[in-house]
Amino acid sequence: MNDRANSDNPTSRKILRPRRLALLGTVAALGVAVLAASPGSSKFGPSSFIAPAQAAESAATPPGFGDLVSKVKPAVISVRVRIDQDNDKSAMLQQNRMDQDGETPFDQFSRQLGFRFPGGPNGMPRQRHQMVTGEGSGFFISADGYAVTNNHVVDQAASVQVTMDDGTSYTARVVGTDPKTDLALIKVDGKTDFPFVTFSDQKPRIGDWVVAVGNPFGLGGTVTAGIVSASGRDIGNGPYDDFIQIDAPINKGNSGGPAFDMSGKVIGVNTAIFSPSGGSVGIGFDIPASTAKLVVAQLKDKGAVTRGWLGVQVQPVTADIADSLGLKEARGAIVDNPQDGSPAAKAGIAAGDVITAVNGTAIKDSRELARTIATLAPGSSVKLDVFRNGTTKTLTLALGELPNERQAKANGGADQGREQPSAGTPRLGLSLAPAGEVQGAGQKGVVVTEVDPQGPAAQRGIQTGDVILNVGGKAVANVGDVRSELAEAKSSGKRSVLLQVRSAEATRFVAVPLA
Repeated sequence: MNDRANSDNPTSRKILRPRRLALLGTVAALGVAVLAASPGSSKFGPSSFIAPAQAAESAATPPGFGDLVSKVKPAVISVRVRIDQDNDKSAMLQQNRMDQDGETPFDQFSRQLGFRFPGGPNGMPRQRHQMVTGEGSGFFISADGYAVTNNHVVDQAASVQVTMDDGTSYTARVVGTDPKTDLALIKVDGKTDFPFVTFSDQKPRIGDWVVAVGNPFGLGGTVTAGIVSASGRDIGNGPYDDFIQIDAPINKGNSGGPAFDMSGKVIGVNTAIFSPSGGSVGIGFDIPASTAKLVVAQLKDKGAVTRGWLGVQVQPVTADIADSLGLKEARGAIVDNPQDGSPAAKAGIAAGDVITAVNGTAIKDSRELARTIATLAPGSSVKLDVFRNGTTKTLTLALGELPNERQAKANGGADQGREQPSAGTPRLGLSLAPAGEVQGAGQKGVVVTEVDPQGPAAQRGIQTGDVILNVGGKAVANVGDVRSELAEAKSSGKRSVLLQVRSAEATRFVAVPLA
């Protein structure tokens, strides 16, 4: 009776359970000891009892990252910069860079989207005649002191100081920067025996282990680990976004630091995080090693990056655009408008052409086209597969050099993300007038004078004042031309018609459903 009372007592249960666990552990240990000490008790012998226990112990102990970290950590540095505000230019720069809370306008925009760039100057009130400091990370890539970091870490720095894992500090100089990829190359002079790491030649697989080393919150030499979560991420940072996504924690001050694979090779450069809260939530973004190698090589050679240039404005091929053109799948980049005198224009590329491959390699979309062309040197000869009027042909041209004031535009397309119109009559929902009558003699196309907000054209972003230059690949000059081409598209069984539309911002193609 007392035993039952004790067993039903909550306090007794709390005391008894740990004892039972401890006893079970002791018994198990005795069992192994007895069996191991009594080889005659089993015809299998003692090793059959000891080996499973050893195997279980070995399996329960993960290999860890200690050997890897000890090999690569000495090459990782913290990067501290000072920006001199004792001049109008720097004061203006800093005013653009920060608001009163230490955020740039881009930081504010990125914060609204949840993206943060964990490095750069710390937030400080703006004053004249002061030095603004910031911290990031980096890593040596050669024994003679070349190191990689982010552009936004050292941008406009008056001085750069790097600190190694053993606490030794050196003054560094900026060799070159590339804002488009957010990479920078710095150099510590005077020594030739720095520990360094190398870039990986292999593209990481989704699910591979990754180890990030950096200087979060100024702590220096901090190591985190995780896996590669995704690749090819576009976070809206620039025209060449192609980030690796990792879940190894990255925090403020990690910008410019390396992410390693299990062989100790750098697979990426830590650049941004997705963080509604400001801290790591397990979504970080790295510049791929393949991109970093190309950029760093040019920065080392000439202090700047030159990129190939086609001279076209392009947009993705949506399902509607593919259907209206007769393409079997929605792939490639459709040319909105080749720039006068550009390599593309000289080669005969025209508005409405779809670039489907570069040097025999298929192009998925307009952003991939921009990235591919940017990796090629100016003057390079390239072969473009171009789909036009139902057939594909190959054009060969020599790339120009991307001017600093231009960049390859990969427009998201005005017709993306729009609600599909309900089934109905094949009308555009537009009132039109000849451009020559509205905008003056010599103007081509038809001007949109009124838009039905419920019509298919409105749902594809066409607005009053836009000019429709051609319909279904044929130039139009009046309302009759437009009606004729709409009827032709419908009679040929197409579900949508492709319009070339000129607005105040740019010329683009819009596929408008017919049914």
